[in-house]
Amino acid sequence: MAKVYEKIADELRTEIRAGQPGPGERLPSESDLSRRFGYSVPTIREALRVLQAEGLIVKQHGRGNFVREPRVLVQRSNARHQWEKDRARKPQEKREKTGATEHDTGLTINDLVFHAAYREIEAPKNIAEALGVDEGTPLVERTYRTRYSAERNPFNLVTSYLVRAHVAGNSDLLDDTNEPWPGGTWNQLLTVGIEIDRVEERVTARPPTAEEAEELGLPPGTAVLVLRKTSYDTEGRVVEMSDVTLPGDRTEMLFTTHLERW
Repeated sequence: MAKVYEKIADELRTEIRAGQPGPGERLPSESDLSRRFGYSVPTIREALRVLQAEGLIVKQHGRGNFVREPRVLVQRSNARHQWEKDRARKPQEKREKTGATEHDTGLTINDLVFHAAYREIEAPKNIAEALGVDEGTPLVERTYRTRYSAERNPFNLVTSYLVRAHVAGNSDLLDDTNEPWPGGTWNQLLTVGIEIDRVEERVTARPPTAEEAEELGLPPGTAVLVLRKTSYDTEGRVVEMSDVTLPGDRTEMLFTTHLERW
């Protein structure tokens, strides 16, 4: 049998999903809800905690509870890799007009706020093994954050690794002030004669760390998807590896597999 606070949460949930109140609007105060439902303020708070945990409302200290604004959905498809490879060889003018985030969200380049930071590191054991190089090999570690200008949190958390020796032939690839790079990593590697032949992606799910939850703006109880993307060149070498942390409440993974016909 449902508890009283669960019944109250059910009624408020139904109203929110019907748009009353709508996204960004304030819910009645706890005391007003207490009078409406005829139960104590602590019971109302339990109902509101349920809705907060579901990501339907957010509590702003000193202001009250608000219906959570819908977040832009990211649909990440395996078809994006061929799109990225095709784009890598297009003229710069065309490469500058769109990127992978725009492809995944339907937003335009003017809708986005982008940040990149590079640093050179020596490969720790786990990263060295993933890249197929010796521990201590010089790497270029790159972190990326892209967000919708109307939102506070990035779409995902990306850390990318390149073997420095693979890209040192073009000094521009060692300088983060050249970001955002038209055509992204695929074009960057093309400038040093590297063609990506295949991409492997492994996806797992887990609870976020406290830092990840804060940076991604996750509702309580929301999991993250952790994607490791490994790119191989035509000689079978790993030429780029990325760890991507994706928010579980606004990411859709779409896999389409074309099968050979009988």
